Amino acid sequence: MTNSAQYRSWTLNLSSWPAAAALAMAIMFALTGVAPSAQAQTFKALHTFTGGIDGAAPYAGLTMDRAGNLYGTAAFGGTGACENYQSPYGCGTVFRLVHTGSAWRFIPLYSFGGSATNDGSYPYGRVIFGPDGSLYGTSLGGGVQGNCASTLLIGCGTVFNLKPTPNPPPTPFTPWLENVLYRFQNLADGIEPRGELAFDQAGHLYGATAAGGASDSVLGGTIFELTSSNGSWTKTTLWSFQQAGPIGGVTLDQRGYIYGTTDIGGQYTDGSVYQLTPSGSGWTLNTLYSFSGSDGYDVFAGVILDSTGNLYGATINGQPSGEAVVFKLTPSDGNWAYSALYTIPGLYGGGPAGDLVMDAAGNLYGTTRGAGFNSNLPNGSVFKLTPSNGGWIYTDLYNFTGGSDGSHPYSNVVIDAEGNLYGTTSEGGSGCNGSGCGVVWEITP
Repeated sequence: MTNSAQYRSWTLNLSSWPAAAALAMAIMFALTGVAPSAQAQTFKALHTFTGGIDGAAPYAGLTMDRAGNLYGTAAFGGTGACENYQSPYGCGTVFRLVHTGSAWRFIPLYSFGGSATNDGSYPYGRVIFGPDGSLYGTSLGGGVQGNCASTLLIGCGTVFNLKPTPNPPPTPFTPWLENVLYRFQNLADGIEPRGELAFDQAGHLYGATAAGGASDSVLGGTIFELTSSNGSWTKTTLWSFQQAGPIGGVTLDQRGYIYGTTDIGGQYTDGSVYQLTPSGSGWTLNTLYSFSGSDGYDVFAGVILDSTGNLYGATINGQPSGEAVVFKLTPSDGNWAYSALYTIPGLYGGGPAGDLVMDAAGNLYGTTRGAGFNSNLPNGSVFKLTPSNGGWIYTDLYNFTGGSDGSHPYSNVVIDAEGNLYGTTSEGGSGCNGSGCGVVWEITP
């Protein structure tokens, strides 16, 4: 069973990362787009973060545009100095990897400035493309310096938008323009947005905060909506949890129903899958499933929908021996039937922390974060689940070593048209006091 200490284990470990400014000049050569080795290989590190202007600790996964370029966030690093109770650190970055032939060119798009610029700090969630083709995301801290119930963070968090300069930039390194759509005000308003955002068909934006809300508790959490009118955005809290911790993002179906997970909610406080439906002038919460331990517990990742309305997700832990569970929820006569597709044994909290992804053939892909005590995959892994004769076949695609290939992936997996897989690791590589600042990786079929 989870508890508040376990929930807080996701919170930033600021003391492990060096200041960004000291490394900024050292990495300029690394950003010039040197092509990777021409030798064919299954696994390839596309970029190794340094903790400087490129960033460090890319917890979130990647987003791919139609041209095959990759976009992501790094929770630390950059050019901004973030104040906290210890010393200044970089506030995080948004970056792009441009694909040109066999080469990948890393381009920093934005460095957060924290309280100095009121623009946000520590982006933990994945950026997404909005209907206008620009990027939208969240930052864990920054914004209003209110009652945020944390000695580690300055500010309660933000929702932001990034777009290129309207005129051709003088250099590829010219920063994109940031617009803060909303700054969370205080604990009651919701704090620490971590997961992925989602747009509905009307262009309204939805997301979750991992804490706060009407319960005024760090164990609460909210689901919110942002609507745009005449260039400004208005925030509405759709639901406030009493004890939940919705760490993952939200998913919408074609009806506008909202789906997500909670880390410590549900009947047994071991996590849940929920649905929010419009009801008159408000919203109704339906708990689709409550985890009880033997079927998994601690849900960091959100859920995804297939074409027939089934939900898929994963837990990072389970009983009795730390099994992570990949699960499916199937709608049936107004109820939802739970099935465990596959149990990954012996991870002890090191299961999937990022959303799963499904390819056109119905195969599922994901990562295990490998951060659990006595985990049998101590540095994390990339896996594939293939449906076969009513069951699922698990394939271990890659096990991270903690060296130059990276370690502890919290990210989702992105698939391109050729079936290549892409993602990030939060640590490994080089720098950052020996733990490594993280990498962007590719796995080819």
